[in-house]
Amino acid sequence: MLDETLKGQLTAYFEKITQPIELVASLDDGDKSRELLELLQDIASLSDKISLVRGADERAPSFAINRVGSDIGVRFAGLPMGHEFNSLVLALLQVGGHPSKESPAVIDQIAALDGAWRFETYFSLSCQNCPDVVQALNLMAALNPRIKHTAIDGALFPAEVEARQVMAVPAVFLNGQPFAQGRMGLEQILAKLDTGAASRAAEDIKGKQAFDVLVVGGGPAGAAASIYAARKGIRTGVVAERFGGQVLDTMAIENFISVPHTEGPKMAAALEQHVKAYDVDIMNAQRADALIPADAPGGLIEVRLASGASVKARSVILSTGARWRTMNVPGEDAYRNKGVAFCPHCDGPLFKGKRVAVIGGGNSGVEAAIDLAGITAHVTLIEFDAKLRADAVLQAKLRGLGNVEIITSALSTEVHGDGAKVTGLSYKDRATERMHRVELDGIFVQIGLVPNTDWLKGTVALSPRGEIEVDARGQTSVPGVFAAGDATTVPYKQIIIAMGEGAKASLSAFDHLIRGVSI
Repeated sequence: MLDETLKGQLTAYFEKITQPIELVASLDDGDKSRELLELLQDIASLSDKISLVRGADERAPSFAINRVGSDIGVRFAGLPMGHEFNSLVLALLQVGGHPSKESPAVIDQIAALDGAWRFETYFSLSCQNCPDVVQALNLMAALNPRIKHTAIDGALFPAEVEARQVMAVPAVFLNGQPFAQGRMGLEQILAKLDTGAASRAAEDIKGKQAFDVLVVGGGPAGAAASIYAARKGIRTGVVAERFGGQVLDTMAIENFISVPHTEGPKMAAALEQHVKAYDVDIMNAQRADALIPADAPGGLIEVRLASGASVKARSVILSTGARWRTMNVPGEDAYRNKGVAFCPHCDGPLFKGKRVAVIGGGNSGVEAAIDLAGITAHVTLIEFDAKLRADAVLQAKLRGLGNVEIITSALSTEVHGDGAKVTGLSYKDRATERMHRVELDGIFVQIGLVPNTDWLKGTVALSPRGEIEVDARGQTSVPGVFAAGDATTVPYKQIIIAMGEGAKASLSAFDHLIRGVSI
């Protein structure tokens, strides 16, 4: 299954394994079991510290990675290929004793967790959001024998997915009960388990001295701004709810100049690694709640956090990005992650053979419909305008598909469900005013983004669309407060533009500081 080049690379990686590990395979007579056995045989052949034995688990095909002579281990149900192959390699290394790159404080926090924690994570091989969750829980299981984790390919266990009503991935269960859904980092998971972690983090933040530049947001604009500030040798801090921002939800990136192709999570990891190479104080998993302008020229600006802490700085750069725009119709919130989804790559495989709708006729919507047409039984694309707005080449491809219906001049009015999952969608024909209902199993919303600026209303000037108004230097209406990226009025919401705007805002903040502004 593995080619010779990959085997050579893995052989080098596996030299880092310090403790013997055992692969315990639970197989049936299916094709996937045969593929899994071939994969595990290839892996076991690459290191004398890896052995392969047969076992019997309730899920087949599946396999455990166990540290010999201990209670440390993780399990994969299915073949962890695609986006999850890196999760497999990391699990082999970590169960095999290779040390984590996490901070000693985080490692100690994981090791100190008491009780019995049995996690199960449902993923899809096309989900770019799933590996972060799988890898975080695998690491926890490798560090604490009281923690067990099974990563499950939902496409291979449809009856289980149906019984547990999993309609969006990653979906995490703890001791048989729903625990979390969607992308989560290690810090967020620990915050849910260790109830004292948030208050300890808040107390730590409260004790920090004022920064010269405080960046709010950890996406491309925030990363660029923090690097440019740190390179000036000034005290720089970053407050981020999740480092990487919207990039984490981006599947393929093919227009970042000099990089022909990459994927969002890979770029987000590179952004964070680059920022960490400088003397930047990163305060992750922290959401900004209020901006308090300086009470006098040269005074300190305050950013209050949802955790109860606050951070002060001589200048602030707002780079809070954007989030998916919703339809804002009855039933949408009630059935979010129960049939209403926003990521066709992540959640599409869960709707195999079913009927779905895509809301939106721009490039994102048409691309989603094309992808879903290859998985689902039927796709209904619904567009508010009288015509699709996607590129002509995408429209031509869409119209050539036999299981797609295109409805234009349609206003979505209500999401229907049976209490557990989506069953349909109502829309109004804008030309005739007639109401229609489509019976569906899933609805993928692809109607653009809305800026994350609700917390700034009444503080900085916002456009009618809620974007932060900035001038050519990135200056907002508040002295000493700058802004960059998708949250601003700068046109064209692109990664490369956000990075440039972040750098510009940082240079402007530095210029603001050196022109005589003092505490």
